[in-house]
Amino acid sequence: MLKDKVIVITGGAGLIGKEFVKSIIENNGIAIIADINEQIGLDVKENLSKELNTKNIDFIQLDITSKESLNKCINYLDKKYKKIDALVNNAYPRNKNYGRHFFDVEYEDFIQNLGLNLGGYFLTSQCFSKYFKKQSYGNIINISSIYGVVAPKFEVYENTSMTMPVEYAAIKSGLIHLTKYMARYFKGMNIKVNALSPGGILDKQPESFLEKYKEKCLNKGMLENSDLKGTLVYLLSDMSKYVNGQNIIVDDGFSL
Repeated sequence: MLKDKVIVITGGAGLIGKEFVKSIIENNGIAIIADINEQIGLDVKENLSKELNTKNIDFIQLDITSKESLNKCINYLDKKYKKIDALVNNAYPRNKNYGRHFFDVEYEDFIQNLGLNLGGYFLTSQCFSKYFKKQSYGNIINISSIYGVVAPKFEVYENTSMTMPVEYAAIKSGLIHLTKYMARYFKGMNIKVNALSPGGILDKQPESFLEKYKEKCLNKGMLENSDLKGTLVYLLSDMSKYVNGQNIIVDDGFSL
């Protein structure tokens, strides 16, 4: 399905990123873990290479907010592989104050988190799409969220320390529109851009939250990170050749 396709996953050493790497390898692609944390990235590369018995996982350190870092990454990949088939924008940079309740969010933190995240996705897409334009084809997949599509269901967070951060809503909704903007802007360049919007992903959340969340869904409730793999592979493969500028929601009906 993805035979010999060179696919870059930003934040590839994270919870979802690791599953994306696995799905690319399982479909005979070449997975590039692009992550800001060199040690964690190299460890993930080594562990997954052993687990999957493959030589097709590579690592490069990448800061998605640095043009210099991005160009260095692109040059390295071009030199080594002579092509880049796709970019999966999956990193989630945030500052230390990210995730506060609405009335506690400082203006500076709001701006910084939007800059790191949405700004980082813009810059990464800009640098890679310049390469794709020269190459005469490319594919960008932005990992957004259902909370870029619908308003938060705050009741599922009651009696927990969790909330749905306001920065997240602004970032993820902006990312969906950035996806459409870029798809349109790249008309005639053979570069497609789509978004994948997951529902909640299991990550040691409290039981009371999981129960309330499940009530809003149709069958399963919270997803495992592996539940996104099929949609990602579809968007990376030639099966979705003419799917462009779309946002595909995978959430067990939570957003209905």
